[in-house]
Amino acid sequence: MSLLFTPRAVGPLTLKNRIVVAPMCQYSAVDGLPQPWHAQHIGRLALSGAGLVVIEATGVEAAGRISWADTGLWNDEQEAAFAKIIRDIRTYSDTPIGIQLAHAGRKASTNPPWIDRGGPAPADKAWETFSASAQAFKPDWHTPTALDQAGMDRVVEAFVDSAKRADRAGFDLVELHAAHGYLLTQFLSPLSNERTDEFGGSLENRMRFPLRVAQALRDAWPRTKALGVRFNGSDWTEGGITVEEAQAFGAALHAMGYDYLHLTSGGNIATARIPGDQPNYQVAFAEAVKAAAPEANVMAVGMIVTPQQAEDLLVEGKADLIALARAVLDDPNWGHHAAVALGLPEGLPVQYERAGAGHWPGYATARAAFA
Repeated sequence: MSLLFTPRAVGPLTLKNRIVVAPMCQYSAVDGLPQPWHAQHIGRLALSGAGLVVIEATGVEAAGRISWADTGLWNDEQEAAFAKIIRDIRTYSDTPIGIQLAHAGRKASTNPPWIDRGGPAPADKAWETFSASAQAFKPDWHTPTALDQAGMDRVVEAFVDSAKRADRAGFDLVELHAAHGYLLTQFLSPLSNERTDEFGGSLENRMRFPLRVAQALRDAWPRTKALGVRFNGSDWTEGGITVEEAQAFGAALHAMGYDYLHLTSGGNIATARIPGDQPNYQVAFAEAVKAAAPEANVMAVGMIVTPQQAEDLLVEGKADLIALARAVLDDPNWGHHAAVALGLPEGLPVQYERAGAGHWPGYATARAAFA
C-alpha cells in the first residue's frame, strides 16, 4: 500500500491522497482579477490527481500584492471572479481548492519576473510598500514604511476580510502565507526586523504580529473548513531565522488550531545562497518541525520530483503531506502518473481513460519518451 495515496485528514477536510499542488504565482491578473489564464490553470490542476490544489499568493489588499499582475481578494469583483472559477470546477472535479492569502510587505510593487527580472515597478504602476522596518529588500529597491499600530490593524482586518470573501467564494481551505520574505517573514526574521518596540528583538516579540494575524484568521475562517500556514525554516543567511525558531512558531500555530504546517525557506535576504538544485533541500525543516509537533500535519516541499521520492519521505516519517510546484507545471497529470509508478490505478477522468495505462498500446512508449 502506498502512503502517498493513503487518505489524510487535514482538520475537517479529508484528502484522497497526500499530494498537494503548492501555490504558484502566475503574474497574469488585471487589477487583482483572475483572468481566463487562471481558469484554465486552476482547472487543469484540479484534474491532476492531487489531493489538494492551493491557488497562488493572493493579496489581501492592493498594497499587499507582489506585482501589479498578482491576484487579489479585497473587493466584490475579485470575489465574484474566484467564485465563478470554483463553481465551474465543481462541474467536473471534486478536488478541494484552497487559496493562499498573502501580503508582500517590502517585496511588493514589482514587475512580473519576466519584465526587468521582476524588479521594482515603474512609477506609473508603483505603490507605497510596508514592512516591519524601513529597510529595503535590495539597495536599488524602494524603502518601505515601517508599519505603525494603525497600519498593523489595517493589515489584520484585510486578512479577515479576505478570509470571509474566500469562504463566500467557495474555497475549501485557506493557507496563510508567512514565508518567502513577505510581510510576516519580515517580522519573524531578525535580519529584516530592526524594531525596538514590542514587535522586535526577542523571538516572542518578533512572533507577536504574525501570531496576531494568524489568530485573527483562525477566528474568521470557519472551523468546518481547513486552515493551514506556510512559513520559513531558514533565511539561508547567518543571523536569520533558525530551525529552533521555526519549531517554536510552528508549535504556536498548531496550538492555535492550524490544520497543517507547510515548511519552506528563503526569499527574505536577496544575497542568500540557497541550494535549490538539490533534491529535498527543504525537507529537513519539515522534519524538524514534525519532531517538535508530532501531532501536527506537516507538509514538505522543495525539489520533490519523483513519486518514489515523495513516497520515501512519507514512509520515513519526515512529513505527512507532499507539496509539488514546478513538477506539476511540467506534468499536469503528475498525480495520475505517480499512481501508476507506485502500482495503483491511474484514476484519470473518464474522458481521458483511453489514453491511460492499460487502455492504450502506446502508453509505455509515450511515457518513456519523456522519462
